[in-house]
Amino acid sequence: MTEQDLVRPNSLLTRHPEVSKAELISQLMPPPEFDHARFESYRPDKNYESQSIALGLCKEFVHGPKKKFFSKTEKFPGIYLDGGFGVGKTHLLASIWHSYSGVKAYGSFLEYTSLVGYLGFAQTILELKKYGLICIDEFELDDPGDTMIMSRLLKELEASGTRFAATSNTPPNALGDGRFAASDFQREIKGLGDRFRIVSVDGEDFRHRDIDAESETLDEVTLGGWLKQHKNSFRDDFGDLLGHLGTLHPTKYRALVADVGALGITDVSKLDDQVHALRLVAFIDRMYEFQVPLRTSGSTPITAVFSKTMLSGGYRKKYLRTISRIGALTSLS
Repeated sequence: MTEQDLVRPNSLLTRHPEVSKAELISQLMPPPEFDHARFESYRPDKNYESQSIALGLCKEFVHGPKKKFFSKTEKFPGIYLDGGFGVGKTHLLASIWHSYSGVKAYGSFLEYTSLVGYLGFAQTILELKKYGLICIDEFELDDPGDTMIMSRLLKELEASGTRFAATSNTPPNALGDGRFAASDFQREIKGLGDRFRIVSVDGEDFRHRDIDAESETLDEVTLGGWLKQHKNSFRDDFGDLLGHLGTLHPTKYRALVADVGALGITDVSKLDDQVHALRLVAFIDRMYEFQVPLRTSGSTPITAVFSKTMLSGGYRKKYLRTISRIGALTSLS
């Protein structure tokens, strides 16, 4: 084997991961980035009092109030953190998970709905009833079908005593019009939403990411040189990668990228297919969990792949989150 062979990028197209039911369930835990997230390590921004209040309410959700000022203390089966990107909602959610001493599960909204799609609703209920706490990151209401699935899921689990903690997927700089309002959540999760304690978490993105900034597009030689700097690097054509993702259930995307050291995507172009766009959303979510450095080449910066129609449509918040995450991944060295 030559030195060139050692640095030649791999291809995700050769990977066809198989994931068992047990493996899917075992994956329901915070992503590696939040392995060490704790209430003690959350640093509220002194300019936004709501962050300190949210920290206290999250602690109370897990441990109960320090003092009972009334003979009857209202107990909520759920807590819902509503706020923008980068204000620490996921840190708080992971802290809830780590602090809870019982049997617990943690996953994104998409992971739970994908689990239902893979195992079936009845089997998913049987598996999740084993948990005393279910944490749901980035609760979404943009798909009526998925919202109905999650609403049924929460009702079934709440009846068996399960508690819930969730965050919203609010786009940045949307504290007024367009914010993922708590009233929307309460209305859509019929009969259960009003039993969540709604907690607003205001503030600025601590990463100071620019949602309007475009990622850099590299030429092929520069992209190849960057990939050679990383162990276990992968390089695939944009269209081919999207096609490959279509052959895999979204529950397998985590296994697809778990050990990837870096990814180069070539020939990136504008998306005109919503199905491909949503697959990219799910893929980038898994890439972001594992903090996989990303670089691209092609006619379009990968932060600009979603059309204006997509960004003004029903999945707008989902696409904005993905753009933000792509920006973070393309900034990793």
